Amino acid sequence: MRTKTPPLPPAAASAAPPVPPASPPDAAKGAPAPPREPLGRELMGVALVVVLGMAMAGLDMTAVNVSLNRLSGEFGTPLTTVQWVATAYTLALAAAIPVAAWAIARFGTRRVYMVSVGVFLLGSMLCGAAWSVESLIAFRVLQGLGGGMIMPVGMTIMTRRAGAKMPQVMAIAGIPMQLIPMTGPLVGGWLVDAASWRWIFYLNLPIAVVALLLASRLLTPDASGPGQPLDVRGLLLVSPGLSALIFGLTTGAHHGSFAGAAAALPTAAGVLLLAGFALHARRAEHPLIDLRLLAQKSMASSSTAMVLFMSGFFGLMLLVPLYFQSVRGESATATGLLLIPQGLGTALSMPLGARLITRVGPRNLLLAGLALAVTGLTAFAVLVGFAPPYAALCAALFAAGAGMGMVMMPTMASAMQPLSPEQVPAASTLLNIVQQTGASAGTALMSLVLAESLAGRGEGGAPGAYQTAFAVGIVLLALALLPAARVARRMLLPDDAAGAAVPAASGAAAGHA
Repeated sequence: MRTKTPPLPPAAASAAPPVPPASPPDAAKGAPAPPREPLGRELMGVALVVVLGMAMAGLDMTAVNVSLNRLSGEFGTPLTTVQWVATAYTLALAAAIPVAAWAIARFGTRRVYMVSVGVFLLGSMLCGAAWSVESLIAFRVLQGLGGGMIMPVGMTIMTRRAGAKMPQVMAIAGIPMQLIPMTGPLVGGWLVDAASWRWIFYLNLPIAVVALLLASRLLTPDASGPGQPLDVRGLLLVSPGLSALIFGLTTGAHHGSFAGAAAALPTAAGVLLLAGFALHARRAEHPLIDLRLLAQKSMASSSTAMVLFMSGFFGLMLLVPLYFQSVRGESATATGLLLIPQGLGTALSMPLGARLITRVGPRNLLLAGLALAVTGLTAFAVLVGFAPPYAALCAALFAAGAGMGMVMMPTMASAMQPLSPEQVPAASTLLNIVQQTGASAGTALMSLVLAESLAGRGEGGAPGAYQTAFAVGIVLLALALLPAARVARRMLLPDDAAGAAVPAASGAAAGHA
């Protein structure tokens, strides 16, 4: 067994990969689940448009991380500078998300989605042609602005358009979204080795063109108009606040400490700006993000469960590849292959969850998914101390992935089902912020705990240090069971939810985003 100090994660590792669409109401309280109707070609086409855009953004986010060392050598620039290629994207992503709800109301989902994909396409083309690390960083900001809008707008499109068929749509469309974290590093590594780092960005071009062509044909224009005035004060508080908070968290994770000013100051500034926005949102007539949605029990419980799950699970998913590479001495490619069982578990459990959610309800499905994820990751953490065969570790990851596949859909379904169609864009924006913040906090916390644990152990103590870090993440997942017990017990039929929406025209996401 080879043990070495783990590489510090790049800042962009904290960005949550896109999360697949959530499902709105579709079974009345006490009523049997409605028969499953086949999905129409139009709905499948809309799902394809949204998945293409979100998958493109998520694949780019994960693939770029493996090219940082190559970029450092090619540009003759220190790795600390090159890491801004990842950081700039993450910060732009965080800054763009809060504007989504206002943009949807003002311009409509079709127009905003196509412009977002177009901006991402332009950013990708410029990134591939970058002539210096500084120009690449600047073009990554442009990419991030487009990517940040793709996720919440796509979420709104799918939520509105799919209606009661969302579980079926998610069973199909959600699988590639969950496989992105595993396939991205493999694709990125292969492109860097076989061609050039530039092809990581050029790969986006045909995907974006196809997404735009399909969107122009399949997405129907929806209502748009003057809408609410842009909350400029809120924008100046929340976008810099999110960016500063995520930058501080990822900087602290990179350095393994929050004691230095480089991490502590932006983290504190982000918290203060977001607190200022919360106070502003309570008084503003049309806040940029409507925090009053959190007054609803379903939204508050779902958001709390989501932030705990994202913190724990994505923090742990940072540790797993580090363990394989640092303790077991595996290459990046081999590590990617060892993560495949997790993706398979998710791919198999999501269709099952889509079938069960109308029968057992969001609450029971969410509790079962969390319990399975906790069980799988606990088994992995225990096994780490014994240098077990890879088959045992992969089996534990399979169980954890299966649990994850049954978590996001009921969480977002419970959050969305009491909402009116007009509230869906604001809720989509809020949930995307929760996902990004939770993932950033989780990766920062896991990195810090791991660094502290490794510092107090000798060369042979790495497995124990990883077990300590795993324990913290597992506790976060277990804590998510508490708010999960308060989410909606059953799905609602449109007729039973007076004013509760089965929105009629658009999407769901993540990531994560």
